[in-house]
Amino acid sequence: MAKPLICLCLTGKTLDEDLKIIEQYKQYIDLVELRVDFLDEDERLKIRDFPTKAGFPCILTIRRVIDGGQYADGEAARTTLFARGLAFANEDYSKNFAYVDFEEDFHIPSLQDAALAYGTKIIRSYHNMKEPVKNIAERLKKMSTSKFEIPKIAFMPHSLRDVTDLYIAMKDFKNSDQIICAMGPIGLPTRILAERFNSFLTYTSPAELIDNLRDIGHVDPKTLDTLYHFHKIDDFTKLFGITGWPLKYTSSPKIHNEGFAKTNQNAVYIPFKAESADDAFDFAENLGIKGFSVTIPHKENIIKDLKLVDRKVELIGACNTVINKHGIWTGYNTDCDGFARALLEFTGLQDLKKLKISIIGAGGAAKAVAYAVKSLGGKACVFNRTLSKARDIAEKYGFDYEFLSLSGVTKMSRYNDIIVQTTSIGMGSKDKSNERNDPIWFYEFAGTEMVYDIVYEPEETPMLVRAKKAGCRIHNGFTMLKYQGEEQFKLFTEVYKND
Repeated sequence: MAKPLICLCLTGKTLDEDLKIIEQYKQYIDLVELRVDFLDEDERLKIRDFPTKAGFPCILTIRRVIDGGQYADGEAARTTLFARGLAFANEDYSKNFAYVDFEEDFHIPSLQDAALAYGTKIIRSYHNMKEPVKNIAERLKKMSTSKFEIPKIAFMPHSLRDVTDLYIAMKDFKNSDQIICAMGPIGLPTRILAERFNSFLTYTSPAELIDNLRDIGHVDPKTLDTLYHFHKIDDFTKLFGITGWPLKYTSSPKIHNEGFAKTNQNAVYIPFKAESADDAFDFAENLGIKGFSVTIPHKENIIKDLKLVDRKVELIGACNTVINKHGIWTGYNTDCDGFARALLEFTGLQDLKKLKISIIGAGGAAKAVAYAVKSLGGKACVFNRTLSKARDIAEKYGFDYEFLSLSGVTKMSRYNDIIVQTTSIGMGSKDKSNERNDPIWFYEFAGTEMVYDIVYEPEETPMLVRAKKAGCRIHNGFTMLKYQGEEQFKLFTEVYKND
């Protein structure tokens, strides 16, 4: 199979809009898919000349609603529209549609003959918008009835395990052309790693129209090619990544992939969403991932799957970095050093002696923060909704602990030189502070506190906005991410060089 292609899905309302989009993204793409089902009704009558104007090989697609598309006018009308797109074929094949997408159950001999007569290959597709497809290999073989047809299977996975199963099923299809895709956010690895999943192409959408196909998990072609270096991925590319749940926001791919590019390492770092640590490990082992970052909520439960851990993981009880050294999974914690460096830089201090700090939360990040605060000489109180979890951290370091609620205001006022928020609450929220997006909504800032939130998306969470308004110095978690990422990158580079 040749190297996979980037296909840009065109979902504009007019052909002119689609042509402008092609011009904008032409340096990143290899072919385009004209989604006729998104066009205005009068525009659908003009599709025949589109390949000539596009300047790229074109796929003609009229997707039905049942298959995740917009076309609802019935099969007779759709058949006529396909015929219009394939009619008056030119002996110069570049002026015809290079491909036409017919569903597995759509068989119109006259259309098939018209396509094949003038070099238009048929993509024979099957979509399941609700369920994973378990019998991938068997189904592909049944669909591959002609060398002039490219079978396509796209489905909605329920878990990362479904994506792993797809990878296993596709191992024997390296020498044939087929299009394979697990849709939705969980299926993102199949789009980035089309080469590993033996897919003929990967589908993308322009950033301007990404919402048209957001449910099926498209990314834009610029991101795919410049952030993930899609066209450079080959059999020798080393794989790294980040896992967590829901993993909606992460800047780690940008940090690490830029690092790989600057140091000329043939490697790529990808997100893989996993509800369980076991699913993450299963995926990593099957795809040969050399190392990965671990984020909420797996920093603690990932430890049980490790054969070795460093001293900091032992002491902290949380792991944010996993490395596969010659088949031995080893865990590290770079959060503590990353946080300590970022906090001292923010405060302008050399240590935390004589300072009293509130630590909000009791998860893996809170454990790393507590370790760092203790190492820097600070005194702290751990606040959490589950008091026993706060107590477990606090007693390890001789800290105080308290319920994270209105009843804890008095104690928080005594530990308010620095307030460190370690939970995911507030992530992605740009609303005004409330009980759902601000973990200390009940606390009234005096304006003298230094407030640190490990969340960095948005740049200012509702809590930070409120603290800033009160006159507090504020800081988000991006520098912590950057500094702990630098330590991770050293570990990734070491395993890359010694593998």
